[in-house]
Amino acid sequence: MGRLFLVRHGQASFGADNYDQLSPLGTRQCVRLGDYFRTKGLSFDGVLTGTLQRQIQSYEGIAEGLQARQDPLRWPGLNEYDSHAVIATVHPQTLEKPTSPEMVRHHFRLLRDGLQQWMAGKSQPLGMPRYADFVAGVRGALDHVRTHHDGDVLIVSSGGPIATAVGLLMGATPEASIELNLRIRNSSVTEFTFTPKRHSLVTYNTLPHLDSAEYADWITHA
Repeated sequence: MGRLFLVRHGQASFGADNYDQLSPLGTRQCVRLGDYFRTKGLSFDGVLTGTLQRQIQSYEGIAEGLQARQDPLRWPGLNEYDSHAVIATVHPQTLEKPTSPEMVRHHFRLLRDGLQQWMAGKSQPLGMPRYADFVAGVRGALDHVRTHHDGDVLIVSSGGPIATAVGLLMGATPEASIELNLRIRNSSVTEFTFTPKRHSLVTYNTLPHLDSAEYADWITHA
């Protein structure tokens, strides 16, 4: 039986002109996770990432802490949805950069509404796949893991694909996957076991590498 570790990218640059870059804290989170994996004696039979910079940079940080690097398989189906395009389907006006907790909450309320419309097939965000195709991309990555590996495998992705993967295993509704998605933390670890026939959920959204007082202020969601 193999094990699959799905890691959400480290803290990115929420509110900046380019979100798709790790912040300095995001890099530290990922290096720390790699160091944790190393102390647990983990070595990976395979590594998959999406093609987004924050995902690629997160794996590089993990590899640094792990003191072992391999060339990951780039899997576009592990890319995150475009939150700006999703929000634009329900709020066409340009949003100001969030500068207060209420503005952040407003952003995520719009995101939730936009995701619901996209998942129900009532909208098609510009430049994005249909929701069914998004799900198929995640399912394809999971199928690849169980048919090509039998050891420990690492996937570095984003909240949407990881929540979708958990939803697929649990038979959850798309609406439930939204709630899973909006609660996932940066650099968190979700663990599956797998056989050639199926995956099974072990843990979701854990932060074992930050489980001490000295890392309390390293825990982030964006």
